Amino acid sequence: MDVDDLQLAQNGNKEAINQMIVTYQQSVFNLCYRMLGETTEAEDATQEALVKAVLNLHTYDTERPFKPWLLRIASNECIDRIRRRRPTTSLDGMGEDGAWEWQAGHSPTPEASLLQAEEQTRIRLLLETLPPVERTIITLFYWEGLSYNEIGEITGLTVSAIKSRLFRARRVMATLLVQEESYA
Repeated sequence: MDVDDLQLAQNGNKEAINQMIVTYQQSVFNLCYRMLGETTEAEDATQEALVKAVLNLHTYDTERPFKPWLLRIASNECIDRIRRRRPTTSLDGMGEDGAWEWQAGHSPTPEASLLQAEEQTRIRLLLETLPPVERTIITLFYWEGLSYNEIGEITGLTVSAIKSRLFRARRVMATLLVQEESYA
């Protein structure tokens, strides 16, 4: 969407608002799914984040990129949901939407598919052990491919804080992986 369309959406143009939702709903859902790990909850969080974005369009500064502003709303919605959860670890599969597909476009063997699914489950479980902000940073950096500056706009953190938290989160996940492998 360009700035003119966003300004139309800010002024209440229903077509522009619908276009905004259609354009960004998949990105918002992907972020929510990776943060929450459950399709139904991610769908609810996506809907809530998009509603909040539409209701708060008047606060959006058209001089700044729109996607980080929207993903910040979604990220905050997911963090709120994570904080409200009782501590649990889900052992459900990743679903069939391909959100965790790492190498799309090839047909792996059944054994490779099983190993990949197991690895994705391990990574998801490791992500669930991280605090919400670190989980957000990992998700935005690795799955959304956002830059440090874009992540900073979404999280409100400085670039150096993002780098530091990203480093610590990777270290924690690596340590947990090593511990897991030593028990296996």
